[in-house]
Amino acid sequence: MRFQDVLRRQHGVITRAQARACGMSPALVRRRITRGELIEVYPGVLCSTAHRATSRMLVTAAARWAGPHGVLDGVAAAIVHRMLPRQPDRSRPVGVTVPHRVRRTVPDGIRLRRRDLAPADRVTRDGAGVTSPGLTALETAATLPDGAAFLDRVLQRGLPFAELLAAHDRNIGAAGLPRARSLLVEAADRADSRAERRLIRHLRRAGITGFERGLPFGPWFVDVAFPRKRLAVEVDGWAFHSDPERFRTDRRKQNALVEAGWTVLRFTWHDIRDRPEQTVARIRRALGP
Repeated sequence: MRFQDVLRRQHGVITRAQARACGMSPALVRRRITRGELIEVYPGVLCSTAHRATSRMLVTAAARWAGPHGVLDGVAAAIVHRMLPRQPDRSRPVGVTVPHRVRRTVPDGIRLRRRDLAPADRVTRDGAGVTSPGLTALETAATLPDGAAFLDRVLQRGLPFAELLAAHDRNIGAAGLPRARSLLVEAADRADSRAERRLIRHLRRAGITGFERGLPFGPWFVDVAFPRKRLAVEVDGWAFHSDPERFRTDRRKQNALVEAGWTVLRFTWHDIRDRPEQTVARIRRALGP
């Protein structure tokens, strides 16, 4: 192990234990600190002044302080996952989670949270323990003023919505999750809107016409309606299944449509994305000749 190699790999960060493994005596480390070549940012964790001070250096130092049982969480984890380029507010402490059994004296600059994470919520990235992408996105979104926009960007870059949902369900009751849940519902609504647009593209490609999107019906709106055929097509997203009041409202709408002589078809996002031919075929059959 070479001193410079460790610094390069760890964004300018090295622990005292790693310095010893590189052959540096405690006296040599002290001299380098005295000369201003190294700075002890956390107990036992050093940063090289020859490297540019960045958010990645700061969170890497926190990860080294956290040790093998700790993980970065929130914004710090988002930086490691490359969901954020930098710490939005450098005056805020770096978030670290440790199990309940771990007792540490918390230094300045660290916000320590004690909780026992599920194995699925702990991952390793670039040698640092961090919360999983799903939990990281939720907890970070809950702390940002533009949390909704952040969550949308993360989803657009490929994080599966199912992973967000699973992380949410594993951590119900955790601090910050109520706001994260509201942001998740909003993201689901936007995903549902995209699903409706995708369904309309499928219908147009199949040569099916005569539909309206968002047709007013009493106090409600029909997702995709064929007024002449009295056929209502509803897209059920995550918010429909997880929000009891929304579920009841949709049931009242469906009952009113049926009482008024409408046929109601319900499809999920997976139906529209993964089984478009079957979905369009079912709508075509319901429309009849």
